[in-house]
Amino acid sequence: MLELNNDPEVLKFTGDKAFVSVEEARIFLENYNQYTLHGFGRWAVIQKSTGNFIGWCGLKYSATTDEVDIGFRFFKAVWNQGYATEAAQKCIELGFETFGIKRIVGRAMVDNIASIKVLEKLGLTFLKEFDFDDDEGVIYEIVCNEKEH
Repeated sequence: MLELNNDPEVLKFTGDKAFVSVEEARIFLENYNQYTLHGFGRWAVIQKSTGNFIGWCGLKYSATTDEVDIGFRFFKAVWNQGYATEAAQKCIELGFETFGIKRIVGRAMVDNIASIKVLEKLGLTFLKEFDFDDDEGVIYEIVCNEKEH
């Protein structure tokens, strides 16, 4: 996590700050309570062929907006290889089928074309623009089709 969150290119469109130490990353992970509170969260993505941690993907509930969002972050070495799309698709399916979530949103900065493409490949549709940490952002959404789930 420290290495992933310390790459300025990886963080460029996230609004997050780099961890300053291994200790700070450890404390973040130890205090991450989405699993306890909601049964889901951001999950590690492990590359099958190597067994290596290549990033994370998953769902996160925000009490502020009363929404569940899909998020993903990967090392640059595996960008543009379909991992974000594959992992996020499975997370959305789990959200609808296992956790009974009715609607999932995805947020991205307008300039983050790669993430917007992933959201669109996943079937999310543009909802509105919003202020993303003083940058232009977009919100996409997908609603559970009760007939399919």
